[in-house]
Amino acid sequence: MVVDAAAVVVASLTVLAAAGPSVVLEHPRSELYIGVVQATEPSALGPLGSLPESASATSFGTSSAAATTPAIAAVPDLSRLTSTRGTQLLRGLGALPAAETARALAANPQLVERTLARPPAPRQVDRWWSSLDSATQLSLVSAAPRLVGNLDGVPYAMRDMANRSHLKSVVNALELTDPMSLGASERLRQREQLQMLYSVLDALGPATANPPRHLISLDVDGQGKAAIVVGDLATADYVSYLVPGMFISVQQSMPEWVDTAARLHDEQVSWLTLLDSSGRGDGSPAATPTVATVAWIGYQTPHLLNVGSLDLAYEGRDAIASAVLGLQTLRGDNAPYVSLLAHSYGSTAAMLALTETSATVDALAMIGSPGAPGASVATLNVRGDVFVGEAAWDPIPNSSFFGLDPGSSDFGARAMNVAGGIDVITNRVLEGSTGHNAYFSPGTESMRNLALIAIDRGELVTDGTSTDALRTLDYALTY
Repeated sequence: MVVDAAAVVVASLTVLAAAGPSVVLEHPRSELYIGVVQATEPSALGPLGSLPESASATSFGTSSAAATTPAIAAVPDLSRLTSTRGTQLLRGLGALPAAETARALAANPQLVERTLARPPAPRQVDRWWSSLDSATQLSLVSAAPRLVGNLDGVPYAMRDMANRSHLKSVVNALELTDPMSLGASERLRQREQLQMLYSVLDALGPATANPPRHLISLDVDGQGKAAIVVGDLATADYVSYLVPGMFISVQQSMPEWVDTAARLHDEQVSWLTLLDSSGRGDGSPAATPTVATVAWIGYQTPHLLNVGSLDLAYEGRDAIASAVLGLQTLRGDNAPYVSLLAHSYGSTAAMLALTETSATVDALAMIGSPGAPGASVATLNVRGDVFVGEAAWDPIPNSSFFGLDPGSSDFGARAMNVAGGIDVITNRVLEGSTGHNAYFSPGTESMRNLALIAIDRGELVTDGTSTDALRTLDYALTY
């Protein structure tokens, strides 16, 4: 369950406001490297299939396979490979025999850590991946699942395959480790890590889930990070990312966050079907556009002790930008309509991504925002409209802790009503949202409006004025 701690947060923000928000300098992104490492000796281990599943590095312990294999220093280019990073490292790994790749990464896990800490730009990753033949691509999925699964620019089907493999490997390793062989702190870490990974497994659901769910990123360390897609990012006409705020973690929130994405997906499909079939008159679903919603926890969200700092917002900025640029790189000329639906602290991270990076989106919706880093919507790289929703009894928007309240008239965003009412198109009774954590509740006006924003029907978004009575089905079909 998501914790509703608005009163405590206000008290925390009040104390933090007295000292002023923490100012953190922007961390530069990694340089792009070029070069290639050629492996000149065949693998001494034979085909990859002969390697045990545990040969891939996990976050818990060291694979026993690495200790029993021949010294990887025998590979002529290994010393050079271990000193590289970025695109140069990726090319070197792609040039190695598959078994050597597994051995190198098992013995040198810092290679993956270093690459994912400052990954190459998605376009560079795409060029590298496209240069590999299909056999090499599949070998890398098996030999380096954690790396492949978290590189924006790698096709999502491959990332899903890699991340599921890594998830299974880490869970198996943890379950096979006798807790009594560990110290007290290690036992606690083992238990918490397993709970986090079980949460991801629960959120993925059965293999027969419809629409399908894909695990497109997974970090099993610490608090963890993950992103699960409801739908197909490779083909969807409309893609929306749910960007979380404070207290949303993989261990505590992943199943609920994916359920929210699934409800949003269904809401979007319902609106597209209604508007499309009403417009054509034949009711055929064949031409109805498709959607994908991303339950994204791609950065470490804050808690009460660090919510006053922008440190994690900068982390979120880079991760959001990379995800969006990765999607647009892979889709090329067939780019979908992309929207960010950001809550609380996540809205600040999203605005940083849309002002300080090259990422652009078609629509942005912010709910319960603690403040904008820019002076107006004109500073945001948003091609369409920016919407802001603020619920009754939610004290966070009025705090303006990280800058101007994006719901103020000076900021220039469009209002998104969340108070509830009657939908004049469907005649549904819409629930109102109150407090800081009810924006995603089922059956709310907030969810209705978020769904419409994500399918480019902003003209139907209610704003709480008398104009809402005019937003009928006839109006929707003639707009």
